[in-house]
Amino acid sequence: MRYFLNRIGFLILSLWAAVTLNFILPRLMPGNPAQAMIAKQAGNINPTALKAIEQQLGLSHGPLYQQYFQYLGNLLTGHWGDSFQYFPTPVVSIIGSSLPWTIILLGAVTIIAVVVGTLVGILIAWRRGGVADNVIPVATMFGQAIPSFWLGLICIYFFAFIHHWFPLAHGSSDSVNQGYNWPFISSAIYHSLLPAFVVFVGSISGWIIGMRNNMMTTLGEDYVVFAEAKGVSTRRLIFSYAARNALLPQLTSLAIALSQIISGQILIEQVFSYPGIGYGLTNAVSSEDYPLIQGMFLIIAVTALVINFIVDMLYGRLDPRVRRRGATS
Repeated sequence: MRYFLNRIGFLILSLWAAVTLNFILPRLMPGNPAQAMIAKQAGNINPTALKAIEQQLGLSHGPLYQQYFQYLGNLLTGHWGDSFQYFPTPVVSIIGSSLPWTIILLGAVTIIAVVVGTLVGILIAWRRGGVADNVIPVATMFGQAIPSFWLGLICIYFFAFIHHWFPLAHGSSDSVNQGYNWPFISSAIYHSLLPAFVVFVGSISGWIIGMRNNMMTTLGEDYVVFAEAKGVSTRRLIFSYAARNALLPQLTSLAIALSQIISGQILIEQVFSYPGIGYGLTNAVSSEDYPLIQGMFLIIAVTALVINFIVDMLYGRLDPRVRRRGATS
C-alpha cells in the first residue's frame, strides 16, 4: 500500500506540473493569435475590431493568475475552448478526429514491432553466436540509424511517385466517405501501409537488441543453468525460465513506446500529411492556436503519465524487489 500511495502521489504531482506547463508555455510564444489569424484573412485591422475578435476567441489580457484559475476550471468542466485555426470548431472535436488516426497506425505498428522483436530477440539469444545472431541485429540497426523522415521521403519517391504502388499522402482517399464502411476502411489501410513500414523499420531494432541482451543475461543465471542440467525441455526453459524474467526490462521500453503513441510521429505524419495528432500539433504551433496546442499537449502528457503509472504497478507486481524499494523510498 505504501508503494501504491507513493506512486499515486507522484502521479498527482506530475499531472499538476504538466497542466501548469501546458498553461505557461503557449503564452510565452511571441505574437498575437488574433493578429496572425486576421493577417491571413484580411491583412491589417483597426484596434477596436482586433479587440472584439480577441474577445470572441476568448483571449484574455487579465492577470496571469486569473487566466490560470480560469484555465483549470475549464479543464475540469470539459470546456477546452474553440480552435483559432478552425474557428469556431471546438478543440475537443479536432482532437477526437485526429486521435484515431494516430492510435490505430502507431498502436498497430508498436504491437507488431514488440511481438516480432521480442520473439526474434529470444530466438537469436538462444542460438547465440549463429548466423542469425550475427546478421539480424546489424541489419536492423541500419534501419534505426536512418532518419525516419528521410526514409519516408525515399519511400514516397520510389514507391508512390515513381511506381505508384502507394498513395503520396493523406490518411484516406477523398472519394470515399469516412465511416464504418469497407471502402473507407480499405482506403485507410492502404494509405497507412507506407508510413507504418517506415515506423516499423525504425523501431524493430530496439526490441530485438533489447530482448537479446536481456536473454543473454538471464541465460547465464544459476537457476537457468540448473534447470538445463535437470533436463527441462528446451521450450519450457526458453519461455518459462529465461524469457519470463528477461521480459521485465522490456516493460520500461513498452511504457515509453505506448506513451509515444498519442504524441504521434510528428515528422512521419508531416512527411506523409497523415491526419494524426503530430500533424495537427505542428499546424497548431505554426498558427499560434493556443487552445488546440494546450489540448493536444494535455492529452499527450496525461496519457504518458497514466501509462507509466500502470507500468509501475505492473512492475511492482511482477518484481517484489521494486515494490520493496518503492515502499522504503
